[in-house]
Amino acid sequence: MSSGSKSEAQRIRASLKHPVIDADGHWLEFGPIILEQLEKFGGSRAVEGFRSFNGRVSKRLTASEEERKSKRRAQEAFWALPTKNTRDRATEILPRLLYERLDEFGMDFSVLYPTAGLGVPFHPDDETRRVTCRAFNRFIAEFFAEFSDCMTPAAVIPMHTPQEACAELEYVVKELGLKVVMMASMVRRQIPAVAARTPDAARLATWFDMIGLDSEYNYDPVWAKCVELGISPTFHSGSRGVGLRNSPTNFVYNHIGHFAAASEAVCKAIFLGGVTRRFPQLKMAFLEGGVGWACALYCDLIGHWKKRNREALEDTNPANLNREMLTQLMRQYGGKWIAGKLEPKAGGVETILERDQSGATGGIRELDDFAACRIKRAEDIRDLFVNNFYFGCEADDPLNAYAFNRKANPYGAKLNVLFGSDIGHFDVPDMKEVVPEAYELVEDGLITDDDFRDFMFVNPVRFWGEANPNFFKGTRVEKEAAAVLSRDRV
Repeated sequence: MSSGSKSEAQRIRASLKHPVIDADGHWLEFGPIILEQLEKFGGSRAVEGFRSFNGRVSKRLTASEEERKSKRRAQEAFWALPTKNTRDRATEILPRLLYERLDEFGMDFSVLYPTAGLGVPFHPDDETRRVTCRAFNRFIAEFFAEFSDCMTPAAVIPMHTPQEACAELEYVVKELGLKVVMMASMVRRQIPAVAARTPDAARLATWFDMIGLDSEYNYDPVWAKCVELGISPTFHSGSRGVGLRNSPTNFVYNHIGHFAAASEAVCKAIFLGGVTRRFPQLKMAFLEGGVGWACALYCDLIGHWKKRNREALEDTNPANLNREMLTQLMRQYGGKWIAGKLEPKAGGVETILERDQSGATGGIRELDDFAACRIKRAEDIRDLFVNNFYFGCEADDPLNAYAFNRKANPYGAKLNVLFGSDIGHFDVPDMKEVVPEAYELVEDGLITDDDFRDFMFVNPVRFWGEANPNFFKGTRVEKEAAAVLSRDRV
């Protein structure tokens, strides 16, 4: 596909005994093309839906620093796309050029996510959101169709309700033939008490629905639909401008960790909500946040279960406190600091111990926070977490190595990582350097050749291919992918 002298990426690829699959590349929507096609497939409403998200970003970038401070709006990414390498810039926009250059990058197959389109499924208006997502998905199915042997685009799935999610899943798979979906997560919803008392402030008082725990809806029909259609959900949500990442002057402050924070919130909700227990065959991927947060979450879940499972809670159940003994010890050793504080109040019999509110539970019906997962032993967490979750990692992240460290991860776990090039965005100034950066983990002795094979090839094959055995059929990696899946079935 490419000519001229070989790049370092090509030399590395030639030395490997396996293909390289990019599980998270990006393409850039070019205004004259995307707006024309959205108009074609969805009319003016789809154009408005697409523009609204990008318009908010542009408005913040054209606003003054003082205005952002007064409204407490986060500084957005400025100069967010590579420009020094003009050929790379064109490659972001044109699938045919990417197709021609893929060998130059040392890659065999790429799963491509949108850029501006990441915000499409979050439009607050129901009809506009659905129309825009449908038009966007129809466009990308056509835009990338002739290059399906080397690349496939991710459809955008609105998740404000299970019904709209299921409808779009049905459409993109059965009508458009798309194989990858990006699901909206962290759905903004109004706080009912505020909406009821102060309707004018309702749009400003929102909470984030993580769709796995404490949601307004039951999303099990969505997960069931994914299993039925052979879809492995991916999440690509961020949290810039949310909570503590809200600097009106410093984009880097807002950017560092925001993908990881969003992914952790959704992953944690899905796990504690028992989704992987109810749908053990369903695999989900959380992209662009790396795997460091996932290692920490995995360890934290195990640590918390050991201290907060239903049996362990009896160690802190106030009903088990021997108040008579405690009173005696406090009288004996409290001296002047406790004098008079254990006596009944005048006119009553209540003592300071009896006023203790430590027995309150907030009125929850289930005291076991792990009840939905039905955890009986700590190893169950490993089985419900490691087997079902995959984590998108960029090439230059040294923490990628922790996923493979069975000695550091409890119960000998090796977390599933997916290589994500992130080509098309500011952190990839030269697309040819991505594979060499990833390979540095091997050169530095942090991971083995077998680990690298899992990272760059085996894990993405299992993630998509186990749900959909035909995922790689007709692609450049069909034979090698089939061999992996065949071995897994033995």
